[in-house]
This record gives sequence, C-alpha cells and structure tokens, in this order.
Amino acid sequence: MSDGALILTAELPPELHRWATDLRTAHFPPERNHLEAHVTLFHAIPPQCEDELRRLLAREAGGIAPIRARLEGVMPLGSGTALRLASPDLLDLRDAIAEHLHGMLTAQDQHRPRLHVTIQNKVAPKEAKALQAQLAGTVEPRQFAFPGLALHRYKGGPWDFVRRFAFRG
Repeated sequence: MSDGALILTAELPPELHRWATDLRTAHFPPERNHLEAHVTLFHAIPPQCEDELRRLLAREAGGIAPIRARLEGVMPLGSGTALRLASPDLLDLRDAIAEHLHGMLTAQDQHRPRLHVTIQNKVAPKEAKALQAQLAGTVEPRQFAFPGLALHRYKGGPWDFVRRFAFRG
C-alpha cells in the first residue's frame, strides 16, 4: 500500500465497535496494533480519486438507511482470527462504488471482500487456532446495522481519518 492511498471502511455501531476493539487490543500483537476495530471495503484507492470519491460517497450515503448486517461468528485467517460478518446490502453498495472506480482499483480491491473484523493477525497458526477455539463458544451471532462509511488515508502506520459518510436515508 502506498502512502496517501485511501482506505474505505464500513463503520460498526458503537457497542459492537467497542467490544471488537477490546478483543483486538487483547489479542492483536501490540507492536502492530495501530487501529481500532474496522471493516475494510477498499484497501488502497489512489489518492487522485479523493474528490470524486467524496462526492460519490456523500451522494450514496445520504440516500441509504443504516445497512443491515449480521455477526455470524469466528473466522480463521490462517495466521490470525476475525469476526465473520454478512451483509448483502453492504456488498451491493461496495460493488457500485467499485464499478464507479473501474480501472483505478488495485487487484486486491477489484474483488469482493469477505466481510470481517480482524482481531488477531500475523501470529503463529497454533496461537490463532487457540484463540478461535476460545472464542467459538463466546461469540454469539447477532443482527446489527452499519451506520455509515469512513474514509481514511494511509500514512505508513496508523491511518489519518478523512471523513465520515453517515447513512441517512
């Protein structure tokens, strides 16, 4: 990811955000944990797309009600652990944004993501499996709604917040 690239995330509702951030703080290797819990939709949008992207997101978000979603459980990441999410409507919105940015996206961002919140990454597979087993009986599936999107700028470590786009429809 190049410095200045834009990252688009879906915001978690406050209670779920706090809980997932607490899990991340407890289990993510501290020397690499620069972020709170988040759901990444795009990892590296070119910075020259920022003005166009801001206009698109303001228009789209303003006409959408909070987007329904479901926390489904624990998801293995090989060398990490995540919370698996499902939201067909969020993926449809992401597809529309990707179509608008056609030709500007990295190979990674051209593909639909598996929605998740990473709570542990870059650990030994044995450590990841142990956490997955520990959390399997405690992570309860539940419904929630994404309240909006957030745009960030990558600066080599922690992200710089750019702007929030609330779903208001």
